[in-house]
Amino acid sequence: MEVLTGWLREAGHDVHGFGLARELMRVASRESFDLFLVDWVLPDLTGEQVLRWLRVERGNDTPAIFITSRDAEEDIASAFSAGADDYLIKPPRRIELLSRIEAVMRRSQPKNANQLLVVPPYSFDLARKLLTIDGAAVEMTDKEFELAAFLFRNLGRLLSRGHLLEAVWGRNPDLATRTVDTHISRVRSKLNLRPENGFRLTPTYNFGYRLERIDPSESQPLGTAVLSPA
Repeated sequence: MEVLTGWLREAGHDVHGFGLARELMRVASRESFDLFLVDWVLPDLTGEQVLRWLRVERGNDTPAIFITSRDAEEDIASAFSAGADDYLIKPPRRIELLSRIEAVMRRSQPKNANQLLVVPPYSFDLARKLLTIDGAAVEMTDKEFELAAFLFRNLGRLLSRGHLLEAVWGRNPDLATRTVDTHISRVRSKLNLRPENGFRLTPTYNFGYRLERIDPSESQPLGTAVLSPA
C-alpha cells in the first residue's frame, strides 16, 4: 500500500490509506472521496463485500477501481457486478495506474469540465472563474466560485465537510469546518439555490452537504481512498 499511496501523492492526489475494510467503512460513513482503490483480499472482509456495501447499503456511486491478483474471467465479471468501474491486475504499474485513474475520473465528470460547466441557468467558465446566471455575471470570490463549481460537478452527491475543505482549500490544519458552512451560506444566497428555482442545497447532520436538482412544482428531489492490506 505504501508504494501505491506514494505514487498517488507524487501525482498530486490527496490519499487516505486503510489496511482494514471496516476502517474504510467507518470513515466512509462520515466522509466522502473522489475515488476508491480497493484490494480484493483484505484481512477482515473482501473487497467485493466492501464495494457491495458502498453501492447497495450506502447508495454511494463514487468511482472505484479493483486491484487484485485474480485474473479469471469470472473474477473480473464479479468485480464489475459488485460495482467496480475498472480492474487492475497485480502488481499494478505506476503509469498504467495513474492513466486508469485519470480515465475513470474523466468519465465521472461532465463533458468539457476543463473549460465550461453548464447546468442551466448556471454557466461556469472555469478558466476565467466566471459564473453567469441566465447570462448575467455573478460577483464571487475565488473560493466561492471554486466551491460552487465543485458542488455542481458533484450534483446529487453527498459531500462531507472534510472533502469540501480538501477540494477547495487544500490541506490546511488551521481551517475549521465552519469555513465550509460560511461559504456554503454565501453560495446558496448568491446563486439563489432554493426549491422554487429548481435546486436545493441541504446540510446532513454531522456530515456535509448535497446539492440537488428538483422539480420546482413539487419541491421534491429527482430521482481518493486506497483500501489495501497493510
